[in-house]
Amino acid sequence: MTTRSTLDEYLDALYLERGLSETTLSAYRIDLMGAEQFALNLGKTMATLSEADLNGWVGDLFASGLATTSIQRKLSALHGFYKYLVRIRVREDDPMARISRPAKGRLLPKTLSENDVSRLLDAPDVGTPIGLRDRTMLEVLYASGLRVTELCQLSRHNLGMEQGVVRVIGKGQKERLVPLGETARDWLERYLLEVRPELPDPRGQTVFPGRTGAPMTRQTFWHRIKHWARQADIAVDLSPHTLRHAFATHLVNHGADLRVVQLLLGHEDLSTTQIYTHVARERLKQLHSAHHPRA
Repeated sequence: MTTRSTLDEYLDALYLERGLSETTLSAYRIDLMGAEQFALNLGKTMATLSEADLNGWVGDLFASGLATTSIQRKLSALHGFYKYLVRIRVREDDPMARISRPAKGRLLPKTLSENDVSRLLDAPDVGTPIGLRDRTMLEVLYASGLRVTELCQLSRHNLGMEQGVVRVIGKGQKERLVPLGETARDWLERYLLEVRPELPDPRGQTVFPGRTGAPMTRQTFWHRIKHWARQADIAVDLSPHTLRHAFATHLVNHGADLRVVQLLLGHEDLSTTQIYTHVARERLKQLHSAHHPRA
């Protein structure tokens, strides 16, 4: 019988074998618990669901109007889970084997113009400790293209201030070196000198601590970004990766080699990075339409 402990064991295996982030594991847990509730509503467990049952579940997902990307993630979680059940011999067959993931169109990530980024960076009041901290975080995020979680979990010993680089431990515990640039480094030096000693655990390794001294949560920082976006009167509907997308898009717009952008972002597959060539192309089309006399 499938129990909650089996789900926990599967997620532990994902963490150990694939090094998935806590955010990804949390999303998988929510998806699997949703499928578990579906099974309970049928008077079954996940271990006893048939292919027909699971097809019905997929149909319910589509009928609910859920985004294709969300359905894909849920199916990905289920595919992995049932392979795990077969591997540990809870099941002899894989009921998900013939259930394919829905195709999705390539969605262009939301990004900001260079002018919007400048307005966002200028929004915090750097005359206050919190404003200076937020300005520093925004500058580092845009200069380096870090994921929000990577930014929040930055440690002092990963900062190469003299070299102007930061060592990042990304998805799958993979390490990469990312340049900071002079502007972000200057803000970081000022923050570490003026503000960090006044925050919790002043001698601790965490660069951007929350109230307890532990790394600031990505949710807290995200609220700060949205706050400053409102202050800057930015109309774009921001997502947690908007500045990361802006970093990559602006590099491509200015002629950066795609493989360099891939390394900076920490993408395992170049095809993931290629989306930014589409973003740049769409921006060029918009500029052409707006300014060319025969557009």
